[in-house]
Amino acid sequence: MTAPAPPAGGNLFAGGPGTGEGECFETLFARPAVRIERIVSHGHPSPAGFWYDQDDDEWVVMVQGEAELAFADGRTLALQAGDWVSLPAHRRHRVESVSADAIWLAVHCGSPDGV
Repeated sequence: MTAPAPPAGGNLFAGGPGTGEGECFETLFARPAVRIERIVSHGHPSPAGFWYDQDDDEWVVMVQGEAELAFADGRTLALQAGDWVSLPAHRRHRVESVSADAIWLAVHCGSPDGV
């Protein structure tokens, strides 16, 4: 019998926002049907003309800072620390604007078999 893996841990604010060239994505937890990421935006919005169009549902919370999401249908959504949004799969969106201190937590959920 193999020993269980030791617990993993960290701090969402450790190694926080810096001056990166764009968003930094760090996977904190992953299983076949779920992935949790910490995203540090460094004040950089999505590139012009770029849209996220993801295969999985996504739940996002703004942990620190503020941002505005834009959607392909023309709607926008302002987020401040503590605000969250649920994005169904293939809901095209982009980060229109974001503060330099922005930290997000994103939970991506799909089916375990990838279907």
